[in-house]
Amino acid sequence: MNSVPRLFPGQTICCIASGPSLTLEDCARVRGRMPVVVVNSALEFAPWADVLHACDFKWWRWHKGAPAFAGLKFTLAEAAAEAFPDVTRLRNTGDEGLELDPTGIRTGKNGGYQAVNIAVHLGASRILLLGYDMKVGPKDRKYCHADHPGDVIDKKKDLERFRNRLAGFRTRFETIVAPLKTAGVEVVNCSRSTALRCFPQRPLEEALERVDRAA
Repeated sequence: MNSVPRLFPGQTICCIASGPSLTLEDCARVRGRMPVVVVNSALEFAPWADVLHACDFKWWRWHKGAPAFAGLKFTLAEAAAEAFPDVTRLRNTGDEGLELDPTGIRTGKNGGYQAVNIAVHLGASRILLLGYDMKVGPKDRKYCHADHPGDVIDKKKDLERFRNRLAGFRTRFETIVAPLKTAGVEVVNCSRSTALRCFPQRPLEEALERVDRAA
């Protein structure tokens, strides 16, 4: 049965999403200091990550299965697992809360949420978040990388839809807070700029100092 292996019990794990505030500098700071789960095209900023998660088949198709990535690969899309044998499909067990069975994850309707659930399966006792902006950035930037393929006919309407999606993401994140606390997992949002307020926020350097003291 497909599942997430408990590779890093009791460790701090960094989840890197593709919000516009993500920088190469911050990714470089966590490299080699803790396991890293990278989401979707944030892979461009951390190709050395331990785990890659991309929910949708279209992302895997665009990137031809990310053949250069050497770590574990996860998805919720059956078609992605069928097309690319090294991609492990996990079960969708709902949109809210936290899944404790390592064969499945709760979705939150976004990959960053799913990455947090995967980090819990991997054994995290503490999770640092980078690129979890959950808002549109300066100059209407949606991501740290270029926009995904596809023609945008009306940019104003596209941004309005995107902002509405982000608001829904933020609301669903609130449903994972209590289950994480019950599971004994601390989450710290180290994103440079963020609208995700349900987790404590700390500068990355401050969070890394704590990691180094615990090492």
